[in-house]
Amino acid sequence: MTRAEKAAAERAARDRLAADEATGPARTAVTLPRTFRRFWYHPSPWMILAVLGSAVAWRTTEGGWTLADLRAPALLVAAFPALEWVVHVFVLHWRPHRIAGLTIDSELARDHRRHHADPRDTPLVFIPWRSLTLVIAAYTTVALLAFPRLGEALTFIGSVAALGLLYEWTHYLIHSDYRPRGRLYRAVWRNHRLHHYKNEHYWFTVTTAGTADRLLRTYPDPATVPTSATARNLHATP
Repeated sequence: MTRAEKAAAERAARDRLAADEATGPARTAVTLPRTFRRFWYHPSPWMILAVLGSAVAWRTTEGGWTLADLRAPALLVAAFPALEWVVHVFVLHWRPHRIAGLTIDSELARDHRRHHADPRDTPLVFIPWRSLTLVIAAYTTVALLAFPRLGEALTFIGSVAALGLLYEWTHYLIHSDYRPRGRLYRAVWRNHRLHHYKNEHYWFTVTTAGTADRLLRTYPDPATVPTSATARNLHATP
């Protein structure tokens, strides 16, 4: 990329970011309750909520609570930023491969590329319902087989669903017209915008900022990172 092309990419990224963060009357009027209501217009939150409600109801009926029930939620909360980073890097940013004449690519990766191409396309913010169905079936089956007690498996299933719902809500909120009021959410909001509008090779966490990214060396000073020409066209040649 020539110096002129780099300068053009920087200007384009600044313009896209400024347009997306514009605070005109239409956006400043957007309230958190209104945004929350619109969140439920999409299928994945309801699917995850159904799993969460079923797991909680079944776990309550099962009874036999022990301290072991705290193990899965505690480990999941501690590991979630790193798990989120791994999924984002290796699943969502998967580069299609040709093997024996077949293209290996997933719906999650395809939709994520479309999401980068148009971050304002709201349906693309959410996990595709077909892929989510497979994910729910897979992790539920593994949990029921892997844990020594049914109660622990149900606690794990409910914990994953709760974190999944948090992820969907946070990701939707970031891409909505709602603007952050608090410092903590502003950091999360800005972090994800840097990933979309500055450079797609950094800032991979969504529900946190500076956690797993800092640990895994993808949390640089934005001023030191060149603006990527492929942030909206993943895997393209700059």
